Amino acid sequence: MRDEVDDLMEAWARERADLDLEPVAVFSRISRLARHVDLARRTAFSDHGIESWEFDVLAALRRAGAPYELSPGRLLRETLVTSGTMTNRVDRLAGRGFVERSPDPGDRRGVIVRLTPEGKTAVDGAFEALLDAERALLADFPVDDQTRLAGLLRLLLSPFGSPPVAG
Repeated sequence: MRDEVDDLMEAWARERADLDLEPVAVFSRISRLARHVDLARRTAFSDHGIESWEFDVLAALRRAGAPYELSPGRLLRETLVTSGTMTNRVDRLAGRGFVERSPDPGDRRGVIVRLTPEGKTAVDGAFEALLDAERALLADFPVDDQTRLAGLLRLLLSPFGSPPVAG
């Protein structure tokens, strides 16, 4: 089975026969797949009235378990954004009624960000839709191959460490 990356590699091989093009076979496909996954994510989230960045914050709170709350610092680490960005995101999510702030009982100067019932409903629906979309992308791929691919991708990512991922 051929794809557009095979065509791309043939063209490069014709023009630059002196280069080893094997990385193109892997990373061009990863890049194209990432675009398809991003589109599926955005569609799943927008169908539930939230944006990708909103899902990232809401998902971090949801994964924290009941009572679904984290400090802003922990949210920063979970979502890999700057402090100013997180403040803006929490403000906007609070404005939509998806999160609320409360004083941190362990730090008089700190706050805790808590998922509201509306936020929980939104993130749960969006996550279920995301899983459906991702299952559809993998539908023709045998489970054993999915497991093998996940292991290979884990190996490929290992030199980069394991930063937390919001989704």
